[in-house]
Amino acid sequence: MAASFAGAVEDLTRLVAIPGIAWDAFDAAELERSAEAVAALIRGIGLEDVQVLRVNKPNGTPGGPAVVARKPAAEGKPTILLYAHHDVQPPGERELWETEPFDAVERHGRLYGRGAADDKAGVLAHVGALRAVQDVLGQDFGLGVTLFIEGEEEAGSPSFRSFLETHRELLRADVIVVADSSNWKVGVPALTTSLRGLVDGTITVRVLDHAVHSGMFGGPVLDAPTLLARVIATLHDVDGAVAVPGLVATDTATVDYPEGDFRADASVLDGVRLAGNGSLASRLWTKPALSIIGIDAPSVALSSNTLQPTARAKFSMRLAPGQDPQAAFDALQAHLAAVAPTAALGAQVLLTPGEQGQAFATDTSAPAAQAALWALGAAWGTSAVETGVGGSIPFVADLTELFPEAQILITGVEDPDSRAHSANESLHLGDFQHTILAEALLLATLNGGTRPGA
Repeated sequence: MAASFAGAVEDLTRLVAIPGIAWDAFDAAELERSAEAVAALIRGIGLEDVQVLRVNKPNGTPGGPAVVARKPAAEGKPTILLYAHHDVQPPGERELWETEPFDAVERHGRLYGRGAADDKAGVLAHVGALRAVQDVLGQDFGLGVTLFIEGEEEAGSPSFRSFLETHRELLRADVIVVADSSNWKVGVPALTTSLRGLVDGTITVRVLDHAVHSGMFGGPVLDAPTLLARVIATLHDVDGAVAVPGLVATDTATVDYPEGDFRADASVLDGVRLAGNGSLASRLWTKPALSIIGIDAPSVALSSNTLQPTARAKFSMRLAPGQDPQAAFDALQAHLAAVAPTAALGAQVLLTPGEQGQAFATDTSAPAAQAALWALGAAWGTSAVETGVGGSIPFVADLTELFPEAQILITGVEDPDSRAHSANESLHLGDFQHTILAEALLLATLNGGTRPGA
């Protein structure tokens, strides 16, 4: 296993060097190079049916290149679909990185680089697990395996639904493993059992036909950024809990998340009180969250003494499992209509919808989930935690809808200090090795039909 793991780290290092970014502002040739490198890796472990496929996005332009590889199941054996994505986030500001973003550097047991954790390590977890199983069971073990390595996840997976519909039979499986989540902490594995849903969009406030002098007209008229701030302030109560009526919220999470650990993981500054009520795990997993992630208003450097006629903010609302996204959007719209006459002093308040995604919850009593929990515990030497995740993976809802018979297992290689999407993204190499072993144990268990001790 040690030699095999060293090879996985070398392969990951080479993949990190390819800046495959699925955003229009970046070189599409690098994304193609990333897909071809992944395809070559998979061919290198003996899978012959390997294709680089794409379908069009809703706007008619080509989607990102996805790699699909298949090993058919022997008679009576199940098929497992292994998902990860090879595209990565843009590197962001270079001065925030301690190393070159696309040069994988090992320091203190971690591998640093863009995509080292999210999600090229997911790709190598699948490849490494298959290598390990082949070393023990041989090339022709009976379990059916399909690898689906997406190429546009960080751009929102715009062609994902169409890809599933186009290649539905090619991707059909009994068990689906999505390797794009995180573990509880370094040294403690997790199976992600729930994800929050997502609704986003923009709130626009309009108060004037055009900008006017702040001295000549300020006082009787408030500027649009101020009115927007007043509207935003109605979205939470005095404790910081979401104050939009009609949203699903439960205090049902059973995992203890110590406040000190959370504050460290989230880098909360001293003196900042945590928002909301109920257990911390419930606030993260089974209650809604509403954040303002962008504001359009003049910058301080370019500001002038004028009353701004219009301002807008982009919101991101995370939804508890059991919440319908359209119902959540409607609830927000009703809330804004109710508060606008007072908070915005009658100014126009417009809500524009953006992306929507369903929440997810899995049945951990199902056989595949039980096998995964056993495999994680065996690989790490400590019991796996059944966790929710406050974030959203909207495409999981598409997998659930189009493959309702499949058990979906969400695993990952990240830990709270991986800093995915941020500067100095990194992967804990010890946990990476455990991840590969756990998936190999899961594959061997599914191949044999039972788990040890069952």
